[in-house]
Amino acid sequence: MTEDINGYNGFGIQPTLDIFSGSLTANAAQSITVPNNYPYWIAIISSTPGSNIWVSFTTTAVVGSGAFASSSSSLNPAARRVKGGSTISLITSDTDSPQISVEFQVVSPYQN
Repeated sequence: MTEDINGYNGFGIQPTLDIFSGSLTANAAQSITVPNNYPYWIAIISSTPGSNIWVSFTTTAVVGSGAFASSSSSLNPAARRVKGGSTISLITSDTDSPQISVEFQVVSPYQN
């Protein structure tokens, strides 16, 4: 690994204390409120390998089914930029109670 122009590690993220974790019950949406002490965050979502986790950043998450249709839920998103104070909704149809971790990293204001 190499350092960037500012001397920082060019790979990886800083540890954070803003982490939520738990498990999901089949077909029961749960939500997390994004911390609001910064304007924007990166929400990094991890789950039990092989799990089907549907996530909505705008409304209550729903499990995809049937024919293709418009949806506000994404299947197993890795990370998204989210606004502080907003709500993230998660749901699964898996019956084995998949484990979930949502880690929040502060989005720093752009500086040149």
